[in-house]
Amino acid sequence: MIEGRNIICIASDWSYDPTSKHHVMKRLAERNHIVWVNYHGSRRPQFSATDFAAAVGKLRRIIQGPSRAAPNITVVTPLVVPVPGREAVARLNRRLLTRQIRRVLRELPPRPVQLWSFAPDVDFLCGQFDEECVVYYCVDEFSEFAGYDRRAILAAERRLASRADLLVTTSRALFESKRALNANTILVPHGVDCAHFGGSRSDDVLIPEEIAMLPRPILGFWGLLQDWVDVELLAELATARPDWSIVLIGEAATDVSALKGLANVHLLGRRSYAALPGFAKGFDLGLIPFRINRLTAAVNPIKLREYLSAGLPVVSTPLPEVQRYGELVRVAERGSAFLQACQEALREGRESDSAARQAAMLSETWAARVEEVTLHLRRCPAGKSPAAYLD
Repeated sequence: MIEGRNIICIASDWSYDPTSKHHVMKRLAERNHIVWVNYHGSRRPQFSATDFAAAVGKLRRIIQGPSRAAPNITVVTPLVVPVPGREAVARLNRRLLTRQIRRVLRELPPRPVQLWSFAPDVDFLCGQFDEECVVYYCVDEFSEFAGYDRRAILAAERRLASRADLLVTTSRALFESKRALNANTILVPHGVDCAHFGGSRSDDVLIPEEIAMLPRPILGFWGLLQDWVDVELLAELATARPDWSIVLIGEAATDVSALKGLANVHLLGRRSYAALPGFAKGFDLGLIPFRINRLTAAVNPIKLREYLSAGLPVVSTPLPEVQRYGELVRVAERGSAFLQACQEALREGRESDSAARQAAMLSETWAARVEEVTLHLRRCPAGKSPAAYLD
């Protein structure tokens, strides 16, 4: 395991619901200090209430300055200009980001520095901190996100990948599309906190009151409700089976009006990560109703492993990374096939193969994933990422 380092992590907002970035960095924080940078320069803001509220929140955190999110995690929200694709803006952001990150590093005990980026467009930071290695941790096909400048993102990603000592991808599709950018490209799928979600089986975990009295069965989903979630599919499912309860946990960042008039659909909004095992205990089935497109073809949904760790049956649209789990999941196209898959899973019951689903996840912990990345870093060729810092 990496230890005794100051690790700069370029990522999305720390306050968001836990993602792979949070899980990986929390494990690394056990033996290192993490400087988590709330980077928000990849997407040009839109004239919308959501982006305005987000901008106000970021401005507030910029003014407040760096804060300690945990004993070994410092979070900084830097002042940057969110206008991707402009060379002059990139130069300005390099100066702004570098200055603000260096200021945080000066407050920490002097240690070797590593740069880990979960964003594709910060190639201009490479070499600015006398870092001993650069890791590009690619978790999505960023060029396919709505609102991103596809050409600018791809160009910046190529530059970052070429300068990285290691390029980590989290799905087979990402591995195939990125390995031409860097000879040291590896596939390390997402992990899961087995103990956290396995706790849903404990008598000490209670089903939240807001779903405890809902008509059964309860089909559940948690995660961001964004444009990759097939809202129409969920509406069709709810309409076809008004006797089922469909519970959706997460911020609605897309149009969900098709669901709001349905009495058996329950949009609960965001809930804490700590509360999810209780909801899992109340669910009869976990849903992954994603649209199939170029973005989701590269997705490796963390919720899949979370559902399985809780022992839940899973029904998903045909995402390539879900299909790799074979008999542990049910995969179906939208429409009647998806409805039928849900019916079959419910007919078998939650307890059928529950132990097998949980057991399959025991080797897929976040700790194991971080150790795997560490081992690959150790093997980087001489002249790239020196093995000495990992000893």
